[in-house]
Amino acid sequence: MKRLLFVLGMLFTQNVLAATLDEVRERGVLRCGVNTGLPGFSEQQENGSWRGFDVDFCRAVSAAVLKDPHKVEFLPLTAEERFPALASGKVDLLTRNTTWTFSRDTTTGARFAGTSYYDGQGFMVSRSRGLRSALQLADSTVCVQTGTTSQDNAHRYFSTHRMKLELVPVASPDAMVDAYEQGKCDVMTSDQSQLYALRTRLSKPGDHEVLPEVISREPLGPSVRADDPEWFAIVRWVLFALIEAEQLDIGSGNVMRVRDSSTNPVTRALLGVEGNIGEGLRLDSDWIYRLVGELGNYGEIFERNIGSQSALGIKRGLNAPWMEGGLLYSPPIR
Repeated sequence: MKRLLFVLGMLFTQNVLAATLDEVRERGVLRCGVNTGLPGFSEQQENGSWRGFDVDFCRAVSAAVLKDPHKVEFLPLTAEERFPALASGKVDLLTRNTTWTFSRDTTTGARFAGTSYYDGQGFMVSRSRGLRSALQLADSTVCVQTGTTSQDNAHRYFSTHRMKLELVPVASPDAMVDAYEQGKCDVMTSDQSQLYALRTRLSKPGDHEVLPEVISREPLGPSVRADDPEWFAIVRWVLFALIEAEQLDIGSGNVMRVRDSSTNPVTRALLGVEGNIGEGLRLDSDWIYRLVGELGNYGEIFERNIGSQSALGIKRGLNAPWMEGGLLYSPPIR
C-alpha cells in the first residue's frame, strides 16, 4: 500500500512540475512578459514586431521548447504588473530588465533562473551642468520609477553622503523621459543600462551624460514561477547554453560547420552530435544547435541589441566572458 501511494504521489508531482512545458506546447505559443518599451531590451516596432536583448532571450527559449523562435507572444508589463502577471500564469516567463533580489526571490512566488545582464544604478544629467560626480548632486530633483529598487537605492546613497534630494516618482520609463525633458526633475536615476536606453529618446541625446558612479548591484535576469522546477531548469540552461556557446566560439555563422567537423566531445555533446543533451529537460538533442543557429550566442545577442552594433553602444564590461575579465560563466555542460 505504501509503495502504491508513493508511486501515485510521484506521478502527481511529475504532472504538477511538468505543467508549464506541457501548457506551452499545447498552446503552441510562449507567453513572455517584457518591458513596455525600452530601447535595446524590449521595444515594439511600427509593424508590431518586437526586438531587443530580452526579446531575443524569449525567442531562444521558444526555439528550445517549440522548435521555432517566432512562436512567442510578448506581453508588455509595467514594474508593478510584472510579478502578479507571472504568479497568475498570464505569462510563462518574465524577461523584463528585473533585478534579482532576496525579497523578490522569496516573497513574490518567482524564481530567478540566473543573471543575463550585470548592471548597477546610476544617474543621468545634462552636460550643461558641468558635473563630474554624483557627489555633486545635492539638492537635486531626481526622477525615479515607482515599483523598482531604484527608489530605496537613491535614498540610501543621498542619505549616506548627507545630501538632500527631492524624488519625483514616475510610473514608466516614458514618463521619466517626459518629466526630465519638461524640467520636472534635473536628474534621472535607474539602472545604467536603462539610462543609456532612455538617452536615445531625448530630443538631443548628446547633450546628456551618465555620471561614472554605480551605486548598487543590479543583477538582471529572467524569472519563472517557483512551483515548476522543470520549467525553471529549462530557462536556466537556455541562458547557460548561450553563454557556453560564446565561450566555445560557436555562433550563428559557424554552428553548422562546427557541428559537422568538431572532434571536441564537449562541443559535440552541446550540439547534439553525441548523446542526448535534451533528455533531462524533455527537449530534443538539437535544442542548443537550433537556438544558437537562430539567435546566435550570448555575445551576438548583446552586440546587436545593446552593444557595439546598436545605438546604445554599451561596452561588455562585467558582461564579458570570465576569461576576458567579465562575470559570465556557465556551469560545465556535460
